[in-house]
Amino acid sequence: MTNATSQQMEPAPIVACTISRDVQNFDLLIDDMEALLGEGWGDLGFDEAAAFLRQPDAQSLEFVAMAIDAIDEPDLPMLTNVIRAAKENGVKVILIAEDVTPASLHHLLRDGADEFVPYPLPEGELAGALERLRQPAPAAAPAAPAPGAGSEAVKLSGGGDGVLIGIHGLAGGVGATTLAVNLAYELAVGGKDKQPKVCLIDLGLQFGSVATYLDLPRREAVFETLSDIESMDGDAFAQALVSFEDKMQVFTAPTDILPLDIIGPPEIKKLLNITREHFDYVIVDMPSTLVQWTETVLTESQLYFALIELDMRSAQNTLRLKRALQSEELPFEKIRFALNRAPKFTDLQGKSRVKRLADSLAIALDVQLPDGGRTVMQACDHGMPLATHAAKNPLRREIVKLAQQLNAIGASDAEAA
Repeated sequence: MTNATSQQMEPAPIVACTISRDVQNFDLLIDDMEALLGEGWGDLGFDEAAAFLRQPDAQSLEFVAMAIDAIDEPDLPMLTNVIRAAKENGVKVILIAEDVTPASLHHLLRDGADEFVPYPLPEGELAGALERLRQPAPAAAPAAPAPGAGSEAVKLSGGGDGVLIGIHGLAGGVGATTLAVNLAYELAVGGKDKQPKVCLIDLGLQFGSVATYLDLPRREAVFETLSDIESMDGDAFAQALVSFEDKMQVFTAPTDILPLDIIGPPEIKKLLNITREHFDYVIVDMPSTLVQWTETVLTESQLYFALIELDMRSAQNTLRLKRALQSEELPFEKIRFALNRAPKFTDLQGKSRVKRLADSLAIALDVQLPDGGRTVMQACDHGMPLATHAAKNPLRREIVKLAQQLNAIGASDAEAA
């Protein structure tokens, strides 16, 4: 009886800790920790956390949940010190943040935090983060290839100087991603003597749909790459790529919605430089929103397509873009405007409207893409390029012509070199 009583009184082993300025400010975290671990967790303040985590006793911890808010943000060096102390002893770190800027989150994730969960905690999100931490490393159990993806890990060879092509939709639904996906595919399969190496990058960090249009998985490695671009090299970049039919490589949008300013111009420039070093063509699908690094992509690009339609919203957005770039003395003249769903050759009235639009905006509409009809959306929904789903579609034929022009220019430049 005495032994049974002593066993009942024995406290549960501590397998996790919360770390915060005052855990009472995070009552939902307390509830979730109790639901997950019962009494098997403790609480530490920031002042004592770093010292404790460097002790041998801390090695028994499975993870710590560091909860911060806007008041803690000025103390980033202290927060970083706590994370590094945990990592030195092999303890996983779940970062729980409320009203903290993306720049600070990026800094803390780059310095070693393993998972990020917003506060107030979404239902089941802490349990989901813990489950992800408990999963084996991807290298120990490589995932089976997804439909359309290559069966082997992506291997890159450097020494290149790829052509960078940006594609930017000036209004929702104008077909920028459709053009990006299909142009990249046609470039990849259109080489005569040697197939060029093509990489398609989806920088729509919030609602990018390149992965959907090609039926590809969104890898967790994408977020890890974006969080630590400063230390990225070709091998690390290759881990985030997905191969489509062994013809081109795709850097998809991340699994979760991220703030567009989680990366800045220096990070974008390094990402583009590494990609161009390993590929002949780099197609960048841009978000329609202008951000700090839009200028970086525009400046670095050899070609920058801006897609519009024959409507008032496209005309007004073109004027806004023109004023914004010219006021900042940015290279507006580098942009090549492409008109999607252009009128047919026999539609003289439509052709007249196109001419009036170009004249009123003082732009050239050298690229005019025909309306591919419902078949285009069906191809996107099925995760297939038009070349596979509807090879004779008029939009596909025009994109093939554009890809052939680009391949011809690339071949002549290579011969000249």
